[in-house]
Amino acid sequence: MVQFTRVSTEDFDSQVEKALQNEQNNVFVVFFGTELDETNESWCPDCVIADPLIRKSLLNVPNAVLIEAPVGVRDEWKGNTSHPYRVKFDVPAIPTLYKWSKAGPGARLVEEEAADINKLNAFVQN
Repeated sequence: MVQFTRVSTEDFDSQVEKALQNEQNNVFVVFFGTELDETNESWCPDCVIADPLIRKSLLNVPNAVLIEAPVGVRDEWKGNTSHPYRVKFDVPAIPTLYKWSKAGPGARLVEEEAADINKLNAFVQN
C-alpha cells in the first residue's frame, strides 16, 4: 500500500523528514504542475500522463511513500530560475520523480522518463 502526502514549499522539509523517520519506508518525491480548478488536472501535460503511471509503479514497492510536491501554476514555474524547488533540489523540469533518503534527493526520472512504465518499474525497484 502506498502512502500519499501532499506538501507545500513551506512544509516540504518537515513532511519528508517525517516520512524518513521510519527507516523501512521507501520514500519518493514527485514534483509536478499544480492542478487547475477548471479541470482538476495539472496544467503540465507531461504530468497528467505520468501521474497514474507513477502511482501504478509504486503499488508493488513495500512501505512506499509518495510525497507530492506541486510547483505551482504555470507562471510560477516556467522560466522561474529562483523557484524554491529549482534552487534547493535542482529540479530541472516537471514531472521529476526522486528517490529520497536521509541524505536528500538521490536518483531521479525527469519529464518523459517519468512516463515510461518500464523505466519507472526499474527505478522504483532498485
